[in-house]
Amino acid sequence: MTVLPESIIKAFEDREGPIVFATVASDGKPNIIYATCVSMYENRNIVIADNYFDKTKHNIIGKSKVSILFMTKAQQAFQLKGTVEYVAHGTIFDWMKTWNPSKHPGHGAAVVTIEQAYSGSSVLL
Repeated sequence: MTVLPESIIKAFEDREGPIVFATVASDGKPNIIYATCVSMYENRNIVIADNYFDKTKHNIIGKSKVSILFMTKAQQAFQLKGTVEYVAHGTIFDWMKTWNPSKHPGHGAAVVTIEQAYSGSSVLL
């Protein structure tokens, strides 16, 4: 697993508001949610806390490809695409529990491996 380019890491650190997280069901139906409990793990993966996933969790377990959209404070949009794994124990799960607000259940986490990245028409990865 490689470290993400510095431009993506810096943009993610400078994001404003929730991310938009898209998954796809096995029948091809898209599912899109806002997510606020999100962090980057070791500059390699985007981790999204599963506080209230339903369709999203089913799609992740069904091996959905995923997409993440976020905006920076300067209103620059970034789209990240990749694969996802659901974890409910282990190192990344334990790490997620350290930053996920205690008022949320943190049932598990979506761990996204970024394969493609864009800002506007610019290909970043």
